[in-house]
Amino acid sequence: MTSGKQSPALGRVAVVVNPASGSAGPDAVAEVERILAEHRVAGVVSAPSEAGLEACLRAALDTKPDVLIIVAGDGTARAGAEMAGPEGPLVAPLPGGTMNMLPNALYGGRDWKTALADILTDGVEKPVSGGEIDGHAFYVAAILGSPALWAQAREAAREGDLKQAWHRAQRAVKRAFSGRLRFTLGGRPRGKAEALALMCPLVSKALADDEGYLEAAAIDPANALDIFRLGFHAALGDWRTDEKVMVARVRAGRAWAHGHIPAVLDGEPRELGPVVDFRFRPLAFRALVPREPAEEAAA
Repeated sequence: MTSGKQSPALGRVAVVVNPASGSAGPDAVAEVERILAEHRVAGVVSAPSEAGLEACLRAALDTKPDVLIIVAGDGTARAGAEMAGPEGPLVAPLPGGTMNMLPNALYGGRDWKTALADILTDGVEKPVSGGEIDGHAFYVAAILGSPALWAQAREAAREGDLKQAWHRAQRAVKRAFSGRLRFTLGGRPRGKAEALALMCPLVSKALADDEGYLEAAAIDPANALDIFRLGFHAALGDWRTDEKVMVARVRAGRAWAHGHIPAVLDGEPRELGPVVDFRFRPLAFRALVPREPAEEAAA
């Protein structure tokens, strides 16, 4: 961000809240309205059911707000940013979920109430780059391959469905080493690995925000225990610290397998087709974030 950047005008604010998600809480709507009132900001707050979140996001964007504020889980945060895109309003995906991968990357250790108060007090625009896999956006990290199946087991366990978690864990064990992922990274020779992970500039310690690359890591664990460990590392976004990775910088690439490819995008499990293309997106959306101390001094 540019030092001394002016705070944007927030004449029209739309807020989408999922009180049932992770750390949002049953009183989230009342708390949002209280914080908006304290900062003398008028906003329309919506709290749909889990099934109606996507429609609610679209309806909120149709009102042409200056900023779309989201207090919900990882999937809703990513969906809202993707729907807004680079031409849409500012987006503030606050940490209302469980893992909060994108919110934590943007707001650090702030809880959603503190983050909301901070952006209303002195928020600034932050252009956010990201990645895309077969039309699905991600802004923090993605992983393709069998370690992603452990994230699906984790999601079932988090929802309290232990039977489903057990079945998914068994599936992950059976898939491990049964069919390796093939990939190409830009113009490099083809490679094979158990999984391929992609990290965005927003969180990569090896990439500057304006560098124009994704950080790719070919993951090739030696045994099922490594698969288990890497699956949870990937879900937490710290796979790069693992000794079983080989890192490169890429703008685009392709991965393929014999069957559908399990994936995790910003903490959300997905199942993709047998062939996927991925690429870097230099401007994915525009976030509203608190002004950093260095900017405050320069303003």
